[in-house]
Amino acid sequence: MTKLILIRHGVTQWNKEGRYCGRKDVALSGKGKSQARLLSSAIETMNFDVIYCSDRKRAMQTARILFGRKKMVRHKGLREIDFGVLEGLRHGEIMEKYADIYGRWLKDSFRNNIPGAEPMDLFRRRVESAMRDIVGPNSGKTVAVVCHGGVIGIFLNAILKRKNFWRYVPSPTGVTTVEHRRGRYRLKKFNDTAHLKGTKDE
Repeated sequence: MTKLILIRHGVTQWNKEGRYCGRKDVALSGKGKSQARLLSSAIETMNFDVIYCSDRKRAMQTARILFGRKKMVRHKGLREIDFGVLEGLRHGEIMEKYADIYGRWLKDSFRNNIPGAEPMDLFRRRVESAMRDIVGPNSGKTVAVVCHGGVIGIFLNAILKRKNFWRYVPSPTGVTTVEHRRGRYRLKKFNDTAHLKGTKDE
């Protein structure tokens, strides 16, 4: 059995401001770094055989706080979805410019696309391919995967055979555990944020 520990990066200033952030290479905020440090303390007794990470700054910063100088494998397939024309916009700005398109996309993001954005089906295939790249050479190992909320959300939709993307987007530094055995994935725990207990992020 291979165990995947999927970790969303810490919060960014864009997250705090409610801006859509996908392909943009935004750094962690001070709060995001604090979240990662709390998680680091919580997982310090866990043994990871290998560490994979998105090549976006916010994910790499989170991984460095969690794992220090340990070797990490960067994988472009773990990047967040490209939100196209919505990148960097707040909800109010989106409603002024793209209300109809946005409404249709929220209703069914698999059938309706945002101009310039990565189609949801292609995003799902990209993430599934990345996970196969990770699971393939790491049979029987415990693997940390530091990436993005959308990446985890679309992956869980795929393995649960659902299309409720937003339901499975975890919180910043939320930990999700998935097991892989005999060619099948199984969700064991979703969005564990116990390390944030007692903080404003709880």
